[in-house]
Amino acid sequence: MSFGYTVETSKGMEGAVQALEQSLKEEKFGVLWDFDLAGKLREKGKDFPTGYRVLEVCNPDEAERVLGKDKQVGYFLPCKIVVYEEDGKTKIGMPNPTTLIELANDPELNEIAADVENRLKKSIDNAK
Repeated sequence: MSFGYTVETSKGMEGAVQALEQSLKEEKFGVLWDFDLAGKLREKGKDFPTGYRVLEVCNPDEAERVLGKDKQVGYFLPCKIVVYEEDGKTKIGMPNPTTLIELANDPELNEIAADVENRLKKSIDNAK
């Protein structure tokens, strides 16, 4: 079991975020929030020299399905995808929904999480 999924892209931060937003739409996911964590840290006087954006993404149909089964699954929602710079490279990554959902101990939720994970990985791969 792997905690997360990360790819490297030749795009810069902004290009990666734009490509990711478009790719997510194709899988019926929308970006609810695009948080510039690096900018916020700098605003608070911290020396954080690289870009770091956290995108909270959601597919309303899938959210309704999992929340209908178990309200506590909302602790994991919305899904997060991070675009960040490391060693001069731009990376796109996320925690694996299948890893998180195992904590709910419900085989039906595991199936939904596997589908969501595959669709999010596809979106990330198509954005690189």
